[in-house]
Amino acid sequence: MNSFVVKVSNLVKTFETKKIIKNISFNVNENSVTGVLGKNGAGKTTLLGMLMGLISPSSGNIEILGKNLFFKKNEILKDINFQSPYIDLPKKMTVEQNLFFYSRLYGIKKFKDIIYDLVKKLKMSDLMKKNYGSLSAGQKTKVNLCKALINNPKLLLLDEPTASLDPETSIFIREFLLDYQKKNKSSILITSHNLEEIQSICSKIILLKLGRIASNGNLNELLKTNNYSSLKDFFLGQG
Repeated sequence: MNSFVVKVSNLVKTFETKKIIKNISFNVNENSVTGVLGKNGAGKTTLLGMLMGLISPSSGNIEILGKNLFFKKNEILKDINFQSPYIDLPKKMTVEQNLFFYSRLYGIKKFKDIIYDLVKKLKMSDLMKKNYGSLSAGQKTKVNLCKALINNPKLLLLDEPTASLDPETSIFIREFLLDYQKKNKSSILITSHNLEEIQSICSKIILLKLGRIASNGNLNELLKTNNYSSLKDFFLGQG
């Protein structure tokens, strides 16, 4: 029997009079990589915001690691983390200062050992003394990912993790994430416009369409059942 790291039930989010998320329910399995797909305006970022506890649902329920997010938010946040290219770290602090600061926020013991191990694996030792604000988009992505892994999260939420990256760095990040997930048996929920990326690293997908779930299931089974050879064909076929 599968254990769920995320359980979403009848989730609704309304901004003023506009309903962005329309009564959706889904589960995310432990030790898995799940992709959330959808065109602009589908509700992907709003959904991630609710899973992170940054946006309050209008109705419905979110359980993460078997705990209710509304009642056990602080307990849950210790075991999850996120990365997004649209959220900057303090620009005038060095990369090292930023990583030390966030480690203290999480109350991590021996955080320097953990940070420098991640820094080595992410090949970003040369960035540590540089101001975060001076970095390129690709360098910031590596730093943000390092920040997202300092507490060894059981659930990692990634919003467009390879946006604006060159192909070589994108491949490096994808391979790093797959290796990290397997070694740590963590769960990753990832949104991306890059369909090849989703197909290469995700075992399951959730397709959002105007705030509703249009498809939800094992990626290979969805492609086979609908007679599509690629996720791109499947995505376009859903309109």
